[in-house]
Amino acid sequence: MNWFSELFSGNSIAQAVMVLSMVTAVGVALGRIRIKGISLGIAGVLFAGIFFSHFHMRINPEIRHFAQEFGLILFIYTIGVQVGPNILPSLRKDGLRLNLLAGTIVLMGMAIAISIAKITGLEIPVAAGLFSGATTNTPSLGAATQALRSLPGTSEELVKLPGVGYAVAYPFGIIGILITMIAIRRAFNISPEHEAEALHSGRAAASSEPTPISVRVENPSLFHRPVKAMASALNTPVVVSRMMHEGMVTVGNGNSLLAPNDVIYLVAPKNAVEAIHRVVGAPSNVDFKDIDRSITTRRALVSDANLVNRRLSSLNLEERFGVAVTRIRRFDLEFVPSAETRLKYGDSLMLVGKSETLADAARSLGDSEAELNHPNMIPIFLGIALGVLLGSIPIPVPGMPAPFTLGLAGGPLLAAMALSIIGRVGPLVWYMPKSANLMLREVGIVLFLACVGLSAGEKFIPTLMDGDGLYWMGYGALITIVPLMLVGFIAKALFNVNYLSVCGMLAGSMTDPPALAFANALAPGDAAATSYATVYPLTMLLRILCAQFIVLAFM
Repeated sequence: MNWFSELFSGNSIAQAVMVLSMVTAVGVALGRIRIKGISLGIAGVLFAGIFFSHFHMRINPEIRHFAQEFGLILFIYTIGVQVGPNILPSLRKDGLRLNLLAGTIVLMGMAIAISIAKITGLEIPVAAGLFSGATTNTPSLGAATQALRSLPGTSEELVKLPGVGYAVAYPFGIIGILITMIAIRRAFNISPEHEAEALHSGRAAASSEPTPISVRVENPSLFHRPVKAMASALNTPVVVSRMMHEGMVTVGNGNSLLAPNDVIYLVAPKNAVEAIHRVVGAPSNVDFKDIDRSITTRRALVSDANLVNRRLSSLNLEERFGVAVTRIRRFDLEFVPSAETRLKYGDSLMLVGKSETLADAARSLGDSEAELNHPNMIPIFLGIALGVLLGSIPIPVPGMPAPFTLGLAGGPLLAAMALSIIGRVGPLVWYMPKSANLMLREVGIVLFLACVGLSAGEKFIPTLMDGDGLYWMGYGALITIVPLMLVGFIAKALFNVNYLSVCGMLAGSMTDPPALAFANALAPGDAAATSYATVYPLTMLLRILCAQFIVLAFM
């Protein structure tokens, strides 16, 4: 039975795989346990690793180090692929204010962590770990660990400290944000249902959601002018799907001439409906589908790599197939395209035309779901390699003990974001199916957390029971609650931000999915989720950079 005992106490690769697998399985199960709606989530893997390590079930340090860093790279890179295309849109309009508020929470947390270290003499690696755990942000823990390793003369014992601080602060990091949401609600006597109704009413008036409408051409200034002139006069994306002239229905075309009393069926942003009636004419109740059933619709996917970044107008779908593109769905966003809209890999286009030509138009786009769902390994690993290269570039900063580097956290993150925004370089398309992204991300994060737990477990229980663990918990609670309370109350009291949007912003500032789930349950609708997604890209990047800054600037 020696072979069996060596699987748990040896020093082999098989033993490492066995222990990592058990830690992951136990940790994921632990993270799913809910007490009054609160769970540890993926952090359960961290605490499972601590438990195994405390009872001396550890793995070869070199194997652990590789698994930890490679897991971090996979997790960070897939996060970058996910958030990259959304980071610029998230800064527009109301998103700018929400991002400023969320960014303030991040920077205040960093300032409090540094102040605690300076006032109490707390070791900087511990402060960096408390900053990460108190804000439930695992990538920033990886960034802090990487920054530590980049400093000359850093011992392995010192590298373990951020993980211990993270584990000590994490539980209140989850609870603190829920306390903040409840405190704001009670302080302002808020009804989440009323907030949801108010937000819905405001959004309805300003929504850019694609909306179909029928309208009769009554404005003399549009008579005998092409459809594209009407779109230009409205100064908003408008796509004419169908036109009825003297009882005949045709597919919309930008060059089609408008005549008095023509009825057009178009798709436009919801916030432009009133302007369309004002500029074009009165609403019409004509049912185009009953008049001519040969004109129909279908979805088509952009899976031809040669079309990535091409302007929609360059495809000449109207001239080649007599087809109009009325909507584009990209990730979770649907919008009305213009002639200048550039296509992205995986876009879903709504085509309108004669049934016999729609199939040909779809084929010209690729329209292969199987192609989209097949992960292309070359761009993935080239992107990771570029991220590691970017993260290794030393950047001298006056006053710092070592050159600043983005490390294995920041480098892959920025590379993934940049490449996902660019979309295509030559024959390479930086696109990752959602299923592949989610799988790689989950594998990466459980590997990282399992290794951190196995590394920190030796020190965790002694620190908690006999050392300064209770003080560390208090410090972590301050890092969690002070920024959340201050910014949350300011957002509601001074800026009158909708309560559900505040909750989503707070959850996004902590990159905390359990907090988002709590906020989503407060009232029907997607208000909290929208705010969360708006601030998530920027706060994820900020937390990684702040964790590195704490280590490199103050060690």
